[in-house]
Amino acid sequence: MTPSPRLWVELVSPASLPAAGDSTQPNSTGRLTGRDRAVDAAGCIIAAALGALFISPTLHDSLDPLPSRQLVVDLACGLLACIALWWRRRWAIGVALVCLLLGTLSISATPAGLLALFSLAVHRPVRPTLLVAALWIPSVLAFAAYSPTTDPLSVFVRVTPIVLAVTAWGMFIRARRQLLFTLRERAQRAEADQLLHEDRARMAERTRIAREMHDVLAHRISLLSLHAGALEFRPDASPEEVARAAGVIRTSAHQALEDLRAVIGVLRESPDGEAPERPQPTIADLPALIDESRAAGMRVAYEWRVADDVPEATGRNAYRIVQEGLTNARKHAQGSAVDVTVDGAPGDGLEIEIRNRLPVGAGITAEIPGAGTGIVGLTERASLAGGRLEHGRTEAGDYRLWAWLPWPT
Repeated sequence: MTPSPRLWVELVSPASLPAAGDSTQPNSTGRLTGRDRAVDAAGCIIAAALGALFISPTLHDSLDPLPSRQLVVDLACGLLACIALWWRRRWAIGVALVCLLLGTLSISATPAGLLALFSLAVHRPVRPTLLVAALWIPSVLAFAAYSPTTDPLSVFVRVTPIVLAVTAWGMFIRARRQLLFTLRERAQRAEADQLLHEDRARMAERTRIAREMHDVLAHRISLLSLHAGALEFRPDASPEEVARAAGVIRTSAHQALEDLRAVIGVLRESPDGEAPERPQPTIADLPALIDESRAAGMRVAYEWRVADDVPEATGRNAYRIVQEGLTNARKHAQGSAVDVTVDGAPGDGLEIEIRNRLPVGAGITAEIPGAGTGIVGLTERASLAGGRLEHGRTEAGDYRLWAWLPWPT
């Protein structure tokens, strides 16, 4: 199961990721946050506490106590190592080497050195990390030679596994962060591509709707020209004929203005330069569409509950919604019965519902390929018309495509 892009964005904080393309930079970009400073302070305190724990056995050893001078040097070096951890994010290599050198004179600096090594493994590439980790061996041996109360073999056996474990843990965390960073980039790129794909689908749908309206508007204007020409060449027409022609001209002009207003709302420049499509069908062509689907082998139940004439623009949108619903049913629910219902009245709006049963064992037969933007285009079409569209699976297991389009009185 592939995580969604939003999930990766929430899981991976930008401050915890390495800078892209430059592994020599600290993992956080910009100024440190309050959380980063709190973590750094906690690291210094924990290193100091563990350093005190490391040196405490030598203070209670009555048989072979640590000399006072060496004790002062040990505590001073341990304190300096803990303070140096405050800059471990910016200068990871330098802090790790400083803690390593201080560790040759101080057993209390060992926890700070291990924490600096861990930070180096997290924030820097593998090569400097392994180099500093390898330097721990001569450092441990140098401390054993410096401290007369320390057994070199015992210190080497105890410290070396801890150094290896800390290095491996830090390198693992670095690799995991880099993986999450890559996945986040891919998820963001996929999300951007999907948004671009949807925007293109909406733009294509707007362009297609504008072309349809262009053809209808041209038809309206041609009717205006025809009736105006008849009045021009028939000056002897009766008053009834003149009034009838004037009424037709007024109605056609009003409808042309409505279509022009709709065109201005959705018109976009066509990049491909294709010729406008032919005049599109309206809701009056729905029976022919149903018969065509039945002739193709679909089981379609059609119910018409509209008594009045549907406005032409609303009818065009309703036709396209039914057409897309039948196409989706034919693609994804082959052999299933489809119920198509059209209901509405002036003032209440026009409702279109296409419902089909999702077949058992879907996916055994090959699906008809498609662009996958039909529903996006329908949603944009319904929104531009002032309506809304819903689609999805119902509780009964059916797939339902429902749309409401405004129908003014």
